[in-house]
Amino acid sequence: MDSPKVRVLLVDDEGIVQEVLGKLLSDAGYHMKGVGTVKDAYRVLKKESFHVILLDLMLPDGGGLDVLQRIKEKDPGQPVILITAYGSIETSVQAMKLGAYDFITKPFKNDEVLLVLRHAARQKSLPEGNRKLGKDLMTRDRFHDIVGKSKPMQEVYGLIEQVTSSRTTVLIQGESGTGKELIAQAIHQAGNRAEQPFVVVHSGTMPSDLLESNLFGHVRGAFTGAVAHKKGLFEVAEKGSIFFDEISTVPADVQAKLLRVIQEKEFLPLGAVKTIKVDVRILAATNLDLLEMVRRGEFREDLYYRLNVININLPPLRDRIQDLPLLVEHFLVKYSQENGKGPLRFTPRALRALLTFSWPGNIRELENVVERAVVLSTKTRLNLDLLPEAVRAGAPQIQGIEAIGLDEALDRYETELILETLKRAHGVQRKAAKILGVKPSTLNEKIKRLGIRH
Repeated sequence: MDSPKVRVLLVDDEGIVQEVLGKLLSDAGYHMKGVGTVKDAYRVLKKESFHVILLDLMLPDGGGLDVLQRIKEKDPGQPVILITAYGSIETSVQAMKLGAYDFITKPFKNDEVLLVLRHAARQKSLPEGNRKLGKDLMTRDRFHDIVGKSKPMQEVYGLIEQVTSSRTTVLIQGESGTGKELIAQAIHQAGNRAEQPFVVVHSGTMPSDLLESNLFGHVRGAFTGAVAHKKGLFEVAEKGSIFFDEISTVPADVQAKLLRVIQEKEFLPLGAVKTIKVDVRILAATNLDLLEMVRRGEFREDLYYRLNVININLPPLRDRIQDLPLLVEHFLVKYSQENGKGPLRFTPRALRALLTFSWPGNIRELENVVERAVVLSTKTRLNLDLLPEAVRAGAPQIQGIEAIGLDEALDRYETELILETLKRAHGVQRKAAKILGVKPSTLNEKIKRLGIRH
C-alpha cells in the first residue's frame, strides 16, 4: 500500500471517473481530491499543494493542455498525468513536450494508473536534486562522459534535464560516433532509476527469432533446444531502462511486440500462455531517418510516434568543433592514465590538424586518433607525425614555430575564426556573434582580450 500522505488532485468532469478513481486511490492509500472544471482546479491549486495531478484533456471550460502549461510554468517539478478518452499519439507527443509526466487513455487499467502514480509521487520527493543538477548542466562543460560546452551541447544538456525523471520514451538521433549511448546512460543515471539496471540491446547483430527470444525470454519447450526457462532482457531491466542501440534494425514482427510493451506495459515470453507485467523505461537511438523509413513502409508508423515522444538530436562533431579542444584534453587524460604515461599535449600544428579535419566518424573517430597518438608517443608533446595521414593532410604549413602551450594555440585558432567570421559578417559584430552562436557581449570581450583589430 502506498503512503497515505500522498495527495492527488483529479481534474475530470465525469462523475463515474471521479467515483472509480476515488475508490481505487483510496484503497491504495492515497488521499484524492476531485474537481470537474478548470476554474475549480485553479481555485484549489491556489490553496493546496499535491504530489500528483491527474488531468483530463477535455474539460467543460477549457483544455487540459492549457492547464498543463500553466501548472508547469508555476512549478516545473509538479508531476502531471493526462488521462482522457480523446487521446491520440499526436496529443501525447504535445503533452510530453509541455512537461506531462505520462499520458493514460480511457478506458484505463487500474494497475497502470497505480504504477504511473507511484512513480510520479516518487518523483515529487526527488526533483529538487534533479532540478539543481539540470541547472548545473547548463554551466558545465561535461556531464558523465559527455564533453562539450558549445551551444548545441548546452541544448542537449537542457533536454536531458527535462526528461531524466520522466518515464516517457526518448529517441536519440545522430550520426554514427556522436555518442548516442552516452546520452542514454546519462538520462538513466540522472533519473530515479539510476540504481536499477541499464540494459543495452544491439538488435542489428541478431536474427529476428533470436532477438525476440533475447528480448522477451522463453519457457521450457518453446522451441528445439529450449531446455529451461530463460528471462528476456525486458525482465532483466525491470524497474530500470532498456536502450535499443539501433532501433531501425528491429524486424517488423518484433516491432509489433515492442509496440505492445510500450502501450500495455506487458509482454508474452515465447511459448508462454501468461503475460508478464513490466516497468521499464525505453530509450532508443538511430543514425537513420526513421520518418523516411516509415514513408517507405520499412518501420511501423505507430511505433515511430510512440518512440519519438521526446527527440534528442546529437550534432556531428563538425558542427560543434569548438568542443574539440575539450574532447582532446579529455581523451589525452583518459589514455595517458590507461597507458601509464605522464601529462601529454599536442603541438600547435598537430592540434590545428585536428581542428581542421572534418571528422566523418565523429567523436568515436577522434577518440581513436587520440588513443593511437598516446600509445605511439615517446615524448610529452605529440607531434603531427603521430596522426593518421588523412588528418595530417589538413595541417597548416607553418615554418619556424616551436611547440607552444595549448592555450596559445587555441587563442591563435580563435583569433583566426573570429576574423574570418567578421569578414563574412562585413564587420558587424552582432551578426558575427549570431553566426558563432555566442552573445554579442561575449564576442566583444573576446575581441578585446585577443587584441583583434578589424
